[in-house]
Amino acid sequence: MDPGLHVKQGLNHLNRVLSYANFVAEDGKATVHLTFEDWHVLADMLFHMETPRELLPARIQDFSLVEGKDAMLLSTDGCEITVEIM
Repeated sequence: MDPGLHVKQGLNHLNRVLSYANFVAEDGKATVHLTFEDWHVLADMLFHMETPRELLPARIQDFSLVEGKDAMLLSTDGCEITVEIM
């Protein structure tokens, strides 16, 4: 699959989140903030665009929306990352 521009931008945001989480992680948890627009691009890519799993970084084990909050949870190898709107 050749990802479209929206998916490519979502993957860019996802890789930025993963990189930054390494710097702020404590006890296997990290919170990363994105702008409103960037958060929604990432959420679209993960939850609304049927992006194939093989396009996601191998570190991503699972992802979900946090109910009742504008946040998503990314599970990786050894870290749980909460992505919130700034």
